[in-house]
Amino acid sequence: MALLSKDQILKADDLKTEPVEVPEWGGEVLVRTLMGEERDKFEADSVTINKKGQPQQNLANMRARLVALCAVNEAGERLFSAYDVPDLGRKSATALDRVFQKAQELNGFTEADIEELAEGFGDGRDAPSTSA
Repeated sequence: MALLSKDQILKADDLKTEPVEVPEWGGEVLVRTLMGEERDKFEADSVTINKKGQPQQNLANMRARLVALCAVNEAGERLFSAYDVPDLGRKSATALDRVFQKAQELNGFTEADIEELAEGFGDGRDAPSTSA
């Protein structure tokens, strides 16, 4: 296999999309893979630091946060912004979970990934940075 150049890597169209049927919403939602920076932000937002300086999981609106990052239109533009997450979180859990599961699948999120984010919580060691 040939080595890729910087240009080849940066020009590669590597954001895969797949539709997911959401009958509760009356149609399909197009779901795409995350960009690297989006995944990093999602993972960083999934950890908060408590008053004692210890990391803890932030599961608040986790499904809505991931769906907001992955739901796109035909042009690949995100349908939702961070401001839409609370409204999206108030949609049917069944419908939201259907889209969330497709986003998990496309982005390689596994139960092990979730467990890894939770490792070390409560002991105050290896606290992740809260700076962006």
